[in-house]
Amino acid sequence: MDMQTTPAPLVADHRRRLILFFFLMTAMFMATLDNQIVSTALPTIVGEFGHLERFGWIGSAYLLALSASMPVYGKLGDLFGRKYVMMAAIAIFTIGSAVCGLAVSMNTLIAARVLQGLGGGGILVSIFAVNADLFEPRERARYQSYSSLVLMASGAIGPVLGGTMSDLFGWRSIFLVNVPIGFVVLAGLAFMLPYRKPARRPKIDYAGAILLALTTTSIVLAADGTELFGSLLAPQCLGIIAFGVLCALAWVFVERRASEPIVPLTLFSNPTFGLLLIISVTSGAVAIGMVNYFALFLQTTTGLSPSMAGLLFILLTGGIVCGSLSAGRLISMRGRYKPFAIASAACSTIAFVTLAQVHAGTPIVFIGALMLLHGIGIGLAQQVPVIGVQNAAASRDVGAATGAVTLSRMGGASIAISIYGAIIAAKLSDVGVSIPGVANIEELTPKMMAALPEATREGVANAYASAFSPLFMTAAGFCFIGLLTSIALRNVQLPNAAKKLDSSAAAHAAE
Repeated sequence: MDMQTTPAPLVADHRRRLILFFFLMTAMFMATLDNQIVSTALPTIVGEFGHLERFGWIGSAYLLALSASMPVYGKLGDLFGRKYVMMAAIAIFTIGSAVCGLAVSMNTLIAARVLQGLGGGGILVSIFAVNADLFEPRERARYQSYSSLVLMASGAIGPVLGGTMSDLFGWRSIFLVNVPIGFVVLAGLAFMLPYRKPARRPKIDYAGAILLALTTTSIVLAADGTELFGSLLAPQCLGIIAFGVLCALAWVFVERRASEPIVPLTLFSNPTFGLLLIISVTSGAVAIGMVNYFALFLQTTTGLSPSMAGLLFILLTGGIVCGSLSAGRLISMRGRYKPFAIASAACSTIAFVTLAQVHAGTPIVFIGALMLLHGIGIGLAQQVPVIGVQNAAASRDVGAATGAVTLSRMGGASIAISIYGAIIAAKLSDVGVSIPGVANIEELTPKMMAALPEATREGVANAYASAFSPLFMTAAGFCFIGLLTSIALRNVQLPNAAKKLDSSAAAHAAE
């Protein structure tokens, strides 16, 4: 069965639920904004501390800790109740932000970013799990569409806000601003979120948690192998992949025998759960993984300045907003999510197959229309995997299921980013110095490209367009896998609040 009996909403008063939802969205904005806001401040940080070789670790350390901690927090929420687990995650994130803002060296900053990530992973998983406690499945679809907007807003605002705050108040302000926000959210949840004590005795699966964290860490490190080790085939990278495979096998062995596994393997006995994980992986690959490559594509093949390319992203974000809000309302009304998963994958597949045919000189309006189509595709299924797994899992395993699907999305993004980077690097290395006046095509900035003679600039644009063609076809391949998986989903009907209450009453009468 895909529909499980779920307990009544944690808070009956609608107004109080809305206030709690606002606090949850504030926490989500804080956690997701942090990785975006840092990007524009990185050159300033490196300028103060030096150690350019550790530049990448400021972002990677946060992502590693975030990914490794997600499934663990989901299970802890199931075992101990979501309120205090979420408050602990916000407290850890707030402390990590304070330490980042007061960092005295690059090593201190990287360590503090790990602490931040450990809190951020808990925030992202716990928010969706608490939403499951606050709203019944159909209503939840509508509210989780708003959470998608928060994710998109953090992505759009982050880089601009990071640069502005660094210029006005120094780079430390981008971390320290989280401290008062964290305290306000903690106070709001402490006073307004009721504590629902789970009916079972807590028993933590330490071995499973450690093995899953090591497996996740290995995936993220291996996916980042090109940047960290110079090649995906470097001995260190291959060693990490082998270690990750061993940890994954050991994790399955341990989870089969654990009384309270971190991710219960019984979840996989429901085909819907496995299919939704695949959809989540492909969604992460094309939604999160493509963002930076879209920016590179626009600046190299169309000659747009960074600011103008940023404006074109409004179409992508606008499409996500329209798709997400529309899907949220329609799922809430009709109770079915499968059609939106299919429509989402179909839109993105068409967009990427068409983008693969784009050459230098293609009208900007046409490219903008394809970005809008892809944005609508992302938005239509943004909340489908979370809603689907929460509905498919028993109420006792909602946190673990949510952690698994959130982790799979991040894993898909990490792996895809690595694949896209390898494709671009391989294609551009073929170009070599065949373009007159260009010593190293990969070192060209948008400003340097604008200063090149017309013929040279056209040669560079064509080289990048031919490099992006296989990249977009690869992204289309991810989307096509998502489309086939979506078609294979059962057309589940989400329970209606009124029907659920009637069935509960009937069960009590039968007893």
